[in-house]
Amino acid sequence: MGVWAGQSGSGIRFEWGPAGAGRLSAEVGCLVVVDVLSFTTAVSVAVQQGIRVLPFWLPEGPTAPVERAAAQKAATVYARQCGARLAVARRAVTPDSPWSLSPAHLRAAPLVERLVLPSSNSAAIAAAAPPKVPVIAACLRNLTAVGGWLMAHGYGTPEHPVAVIAAGERWPDGSLRPSLEDLLCAGALIRDLHAQGAGPLSAEATAAKAAYEGTADLTHAVAASTSGRELAATGFAADVAVATEEDTCAVVPVRDGDGAFAPG
Repeated sequence: MGVWAGQSGSGIRFEWGPAGAGRLSAEVGCLVVVDVLSFTTAVSVAVQQGIRVLPFWLPEGPTAPVERAAAQKAATVYARQCGARLAVARRAVTPDSPWSLSPAHLRAAPLVERLVLPSSNSAAIAAAAPPKVPVIAACLRNLTAVGGWLMAHGYGTPEHPVAVIAAGERWPDGSLRPSLEDLLCAGALIRDLHAQGAGPLSAEATAAKAAYEGTADLTHAVAASTSGRELAATGFAADVAVATEEDTCAVVPVRDGDGAFAPG
């Protein structure tokens, strides 16, 4: 693709998934990951409690079972090497392993210093950014804090652009499924930045902003989305409730030199 795919000339840019992050990450000053249900919400809860979160990529798709088993073993080794505890699948929590991608689980689990949090899209998005590019975990809980941090650090101009990346979900064949909750959260952050004077917006960022501004009831939209309904139907409605706690967190999780999300 040509240079225009990087949305050049704009201070605020927007894309989807790991591929979009890979395309924009080399051309921006800062990368913001948005994964409302549930990675970045879980990170906000954990970091707010004083836990350093290390993302770890897990594959998804038709070949995922075999690859995932190998990745789980690698995650176990990685957690041991980092002196961290390893989060497990939502339905695999036990009294000995109470940490998972569920924000509600993390809120109730014992505090640890370091936690390896496996994910598919969000971990790959974070890994797409060069080490010197700050990576921020944004969700509905910390939108105002993230916007303030970005403005205070001079991001959101053509000289120091910010890329807002909606993580999305995965279809059964492994392809990206754009998700409503991530689009709306990204749009809300873009609206906030633009209101503070950041910009100009790329066409993609403008569309995300418009989607948020055209949504009358954000909490209802997230709960009624495909991802929200799926979580509620499988017994994790509490995760949707935590994810829609708008602006209740003042902590900005920023990837540090160790690869962990910690307070910015």
